[in-house]
Amino acid sequence: MKMILAATVLAATLVGAGAAGAMPLAPLGSSNSADIIQVAQGCGPGWARGPMGRCRPMYRRPPVVVVPPRVVAPRVCPPGYFWRAGRCIRRY
Repeated sequence: MKMILAATVLAATLVGAGAAGAMPLAPLGSSNSADIIQVAQGCGPGWARGPMGRCRPMYRRPPVVVVPPRVVAPRVCPPGYFWRAGRCIRRY
């Protein structure tokens, strides 16, 4: 039984070694660049990689400035006084 198993392994090794090829040979003179598709560095159209590797837009947009709402308290004290500690105090 051992001899049959050893003979089978040897035959499979010899048959498989003849058909194996490490790398198929390509013609050396042809440089076909039509197979290469340029993409926007993985960021998408209109975007590119920045200095830190993050995606950023290729064009500059004006910054969006949001002015926070201003809360104005109603005037409690008359002119010349200010509110302190729950009452109107005269300015000196």
